[in-house]
Order: sequence, then C-alpha cells, then structure tokens
Amino acid sequence: MRIIFIGQAPFGKDCLQALLDQGEDIAGVLTVPDRPGQKGPNPVKELALERGLPLLQPARLKEPEALTWVKNLRPDLLVLAFVTDIVPRTMIDLATCGGINYHPSLLPKYRGGSAMNWAIINGETETGVTIHQIDAGIDTGPIILQQKVAIDPDDTVKSLYFEKLYPLGVQMVAEAVRLIREGKANPVPQDERQASFQPVIKEADVRIDWRQNAQKIYNLIRGSNPNPGAWTTFRGEKLKIWEATSCRGQGDPGTIIEIAGEEGFVIATGEGAILARRVQHGSSPDKMPATQFVTAAAIQPGEQVGI
Repeated sequence: MRIIFIGQAPFGKDCLQALLDQGEDIAGVLTVPDRPGQKGPNPVKELALERGLPLLQPARLKEPEALTWVKNLRPDLLVLAFVTDIVPRTMIDLATCGGINYHPSLLPKYRGGSAMNWAIINGETETGVTIHQIDAGIDTGPIILQQKVAIDPDDTVKSLYFEKLYPLGVQMVAEAVRLIREGKANPVPQDERQASFQPVIKEADVRIDWRQNAQKIYNLIRGSNPNPGAWTTFRGEKLKIWEATSCRGQGDPGTIIEIAGEEGFVIATGEGAILARRVQHGSSPDKMPATQFVTAAAIQPGEQVGI
C-alpha cells in the first residue's frame, strides 16, 4: 500500500518514523515550507531527507504543483499528522483508499483546531484520540479508531498533549494504517447529533472575568497554557497568568487579597480565589515566578487586576 504522508512538527516526525518502523511503503512526504526565522529545522523534512523519501513543501495543499505531484506518485492512502491546511477533495480522491487524520478529541465532539484547549476550558474530565477518514468537512469523516484518556484536575494543554495524546496518537496512526492495509478497518460514521465545533482559540477568547468562580477561571488558565495564555490587566498593562491553583479566599472580584509568601499572590473571584504562581507582565517576553513579580512590582494587598 503506497502512502503519502502529510505532516509537520515533532509529532509528524514521530508518526512518520512509526510508519517506517512498521515497514509501510512511504511513496512521498508533504510538509510545510521552510520559513525565514523559523526555530530550528523541520523535523519531518529532516527525516524524509535522511530516508531518501520524495519530498514536497508547498505553501498550500491545493496548489496545482502539489496535486500533480501526488497524482504522479499514485498513492493508495494519505496519512495526516499535525496538518493545519485543508486537504482539497481533489487530492483525497487521488488516493485509492482516501486519507486518514489524527484528531485530539473524542469526535464528533470538539471538532476544530483547538480541541484540547476548549475541552479543558469547558471543564471536561475526559478526551481522547480519534483517527478518522478525511472528507470535505473539518474533522467530519467516519471514525476508524478512538481511545479515551482522562483529563486530570491539574492538566494543562501542555501536559495533556505531550504526556497523553501525543504518544497515544503516534501508536494509533500506525495501528489505523495497519488495519487499512490488512483490510480490517471498519469506519463508523460520526453521530452528527453529538457534534460540536470550536474555532481556533485566540487571546480575545481567554481574557479572565474575575466575576466567575475560581474553578472556571482555573480551567481557563489551564486550557490556555502553553498558548495563548489567559490574561487580565494590572496597572494598565496586560498580565498573563500561566500557572495557578484555585484556593479559598473572599473579596471583591479581581482584588489581590493576599501575598502568599513563596507561592505567589491570591486574587479574589466571584466565588473562591486564584493563587497566581507564574506570570508575564506587560511587554516582557519572560515568564517569571509570581513571587519574583511581587517583589519586582512591590505588589500590595488591595490592588486590583482586570480594571
């Protein structure tokens, strides 16, 4: 079975490596273009070159060059791993078995590019990995494999992805390819009655409303780490709170009610309080322990955030 692999980032590289280790026939690799000022090399490109695989780096998958390149390679299957572009229907139709995609949610819930963020923000206690067939929609194709994982009370997007959904996804991408190659895959249509779609998360979505209860705010902070970062304002500048815990406390929402020694500072919410542990203030590019910020900014109880 001839496979064209489409992916990027370390996750894409690890999925490609898993397919190679499994003995799959990789006919070619599509990945994103090199960009000026990018941080480090493209891991997928590096592996493709190392293994002597045909490689193309189109700006968009719908470009005529990309379509012609795929057509000439006569693929049986497209395998997507960390793809942020839309695969055109014309490309999908070039592969005998179509294509499959990794998605970090329990589809049909949380379709879209920020599934992990919104699951945590919404207080979900479980999510998972879905390997599904691709079609003209966004994360709408029939499901081949699906597995649940717990969202622990203190999970952030970073811990949820790297410790759970990333390694599980690599395994499941390889397993789905094996099932298709052996004719054992049994795709199941998604239940549209259960479907939900969330847009790609932006800074405007994660401004903290201190009138909400501490748990909701804590979920927002967890679901915004490592990007884009839940934020409020302090002394007229943006204050991002990267790490925090919910705690007991009472006061007017948004009021700093305690300087908590070596832990940080406590902010009152609509119900309960938030202990800020790691923050980033103003134009500073650096995240710092909240205790360091307390000292540097001479923060006093009674000051307010979010004004």
